[in-house]
Amino acid sequence: MDAANPAAETRTERKKRRNREALIRAAYQLVAEKGIDGTTMQDITERADVGLGTAYNYFSSKDELVTAAIEQGMDELARRIRVVTDTFDDPAQVYAYGWHTVIETATTDRRWHWLMQRSEVTADAIFRCFGPYAMGDLLRARDAGRYVFDDVELVWRQAIWGAVGLCRGIGDGTVSADNLTEAVVNLLGMVGVSRDEAWEIARRPRPPLPEL
Repeated sequence: MDAANPAAETRTERKKRRNREALIRAAYQLVAEKGIDGTTMQDITERADVGLGTAYNYFSSKDELVTAAIEQGMDELARRIRVVTDTFDDPAQVYAYGWHTVIETATTDRRWHWLMQRSEVTADAIFRCFGPYAMGDLLRARDAGRYVFDDVELVWRQAIWGAVGLCRGIGDGTVSADNLTEAVVNLLGMVGVSRDEAWEIARRPRPPLPEL
């Protein structure tokens, strides 16, 4: 199948793609409505209008399906963030806005709360879904003289694990959500921004995310 050219799909391939998309969409909606524990595989297949047995041809378990749905949500969030940050003049502000938005979403969206209990899965998903944007932003900011670091992938991986730990702490009540802005300041410090400047960047107005 030519993924870049849906017209090249056979009828069977097209049906499989639509079934998979319907299952992911239904899972994303239902977990938001009912939570992971309140959502069954049968709930999802009924919403998607896909047979229960057929669903297991695409996903081996509810957890695998929900993870795929959340990752698709991450992809969409990354694109929505990009629409906003493309309007920024200061490349240092891009990374701060992105992290503030991701952490805020991760600690308020009940779908992410479930995924956060699986730290390795969460970190891997963030790396893959946001990485192409974030690492490019980091390199552009470094080239503009706003950041100082050597290994972009190392910085990105360290930032992810720090953010995942923060989100887990907020989720279980051991860290206050009021510390979110300071967390962004600390992440900016990892790329060489002075603390005073990091606070100024982190406190800048945050435009709302657009709908896609």
